[in-house]
Amino acid sequence: MEGTPPKAAGNEPFAPDAYDETAVERWAAEPDKRPGRTAFQRDRARVLHSAALRRLAGKTQVVTPGTRSHVWDASPRTRLTHSLECAQVGRELGAALGCDPDLVEAACLSHDLGHPPFGHNGEQVLNGFAEDCGGFEGNAQSLRLLTRLEPKRFTPEGSVGLNLTRAALDAATKYPWPRGGHPTAPASPKFGVYEDDRPVFDWIRKGAPEQRTCFEAQVMDWSDDVAYSVHDFEDGLHAGHIDPGCLYAEPERQSVFAVALGRYAPADTDPAELAEALDRLLDQEWWPHGYDGTAVAQARLKDATSQLIGRFCLAAEGATRAAYGSGRLTRYAAELVVPREARLECAVLKAVADRYVIQRAEHERLRADQRIIVAELAEALTARAPDGLEPQFRALFDGAADDRARKRVIVDQIASLTDASARTLHTRLTGHM
Repeated sequence: MEGTPPKAAGNEPFAPDAYDETAVERWAAEPDKRPGRTAFQRDRARVLHSAALRRLAGKTQVVTPGTRSHVWDASPRTRLTHSLECAQVGRELGAALGCDPDLVEAACLSHDLGHPPFGHNGEQVLNGFAEDCGGFEGNAQSLRLLTRLEPKRFTPEGSVGLNLTRAALDAATKYPWPRGGHPTAPASPKFGVYEDDRPVFDWIRKGAPEQRTCFEAQVMDWSDDVAYSVHDFEDGLHAGHIDPGCLYAEPERQSVFAVALGRYAPADTDPAELAEALDRLLDQEWWPHGYDGTAVAQARLKDATSQLIGRFCLAAEGATRAAYGSGRLTRYAAELVVPREARLECAVLKAVADRYVIQRAEHERLRADQRIIVAELAEALTARAPDGLEPQFRALFDGAADDRARKRVIVDQIASLTDASARTLHTRLTGHM
């Protein structure tokens, strides 16, 4: 996928009229300041220039930046670099299937904006804190940022966030339902909108099939899976946490499969399928069977990551084209088809990074410390607010209608912090290092 110019089906230039007028509408109408730009080019630019995207540079992906192994320095991804790589993958895959590449890229750049400090670890603590005001979910927080919190456009009624088009907001919505509204698992913690953001969500979803993600959101979602499964594996090798030779040892393999079955693979997966998936990867000539940090090893590993990305994307492209033909596939005209074999290979890669990076004892000690920081921050801000809030959130706190709304502002403040700023604010408010 890398280095290939994005082209639509049949190698034809992309036609903006593949999307109807409702797709390019904005919540608040506004004139186009520069004729000649498409609506989706404007969307992409707005996300790219947002402070919320820049803050992702200070949020950990998997390996903590600045750490050093006993063998070599790690240069791991952050949430920002992951988002940029996800956007590159999504742009090319989307274009190959006939989507507007700027629209898919805007969705990919947006998909992690709502992640709080310390990633899923912080998300769990905030969800518990916010239980009585609607909970916390990173995807719902992303929608809130895009449509309310990120300062860009204001109306007499207040901020409308970046004021992206309906199609861009829909493409960034991975879970198009409220809390408890999962179509097949009501107890699932995954949802895409808080109750007080329902008006703009209902506008975004006007005319959309209920609980169905649009095609561009499916491309974004698979691109996210591809990017983080491949790159988390790569970062684990760079940091010295993953020994590829362990993947031939039966006890180690079984521990990886157990993680995959518990978190990443479809519920009906047989462990034998995961073994076959891992063996397919191990049998590839480009697979990194060893890694010692030398330039040659780094180049071979980089080739392996490129091969894996191409493998997963081409599998989805080929299967989707086989199902829907060669025309442009947009909005609700198709479903992205990802072969089961590709999904299981991706799940195995995620499980390898989980088993050898996330589950390290020292990482769990760090995670415990992070949970304490977020919990104590929430407690301190609740006791002192509006003191301790940044000016933007202090104004929102002062204007909130009730305790539930004020608590949501505190959640918004904490979620906006980077890892480092969360630690700094925690020290300032609590006096604890």
